[in-house]
Amino acid sequence: MSRKYKIRDQRQIYFVTFTVIDWIDVFIRDEYRHVFIESVKYCQKNKGLEVYAYCIMTSHIHLIIGSKGTMPLEGIIRDLKAFTSRSIRKILENDIQVHESRREWMLRRMYTAGKYNPNNIDFQFWQQFSHATELNSPVLTGQKLDYIHLNPVAAGFVDIPEAWIYSSARDYSGVSTGLIELTYL
Repeated sequence: MSRKYKIRDQRQIYFVTFTVIDWIDVFIRDEYRHVFIESVKYCQKNKGLEVYAYCIMTSHIHLIIGSKGTMPLEGIIRDLKAFTSRSIRKILENDIQVHESRREWMLRRMYTAGKYNPNNIDFQFWQQFSHATELNSPVLTGQKLDYIHLNPVAAGFVDIPEAWIYSSARDYSGVSTGLIELTYL
């Protein structure tokens, strides 16, 4: 099974999910969410990433994305994930200002995952074997948009989608968070 995202048509939009290894709840801390958000903003500004929807959960992130530039979407995804992984690793290893009680346990899990994965040298942050789903119809696009926005409700974190701060559901309901610039569907 291929470990790379299969992007057949660069003009289409895609639903993707990035999951932390072992479903570790990394994104419960602002420092880690900030790294991901800043990486998305960088890719939007410099690589042509378009974001149509997102939801940052505690252990995974859902996105509807596309590419408006010359860089292929799979390259943008690769760079986004690699930068986020390296940056969060650096915080975990070096930043004593982040009061992370699970630091050693998380690093041990990520080093172990990297050690046993031939695609890594010594560290793994994101799970592999993810795939991109091409959203080639309005019905499928609507289903994935609803899935993304309802994810925090299904997890029991909030009662209504727009109550989850780290989601484009707020933007779609008219309460802009300004976290990530969106292209609306």
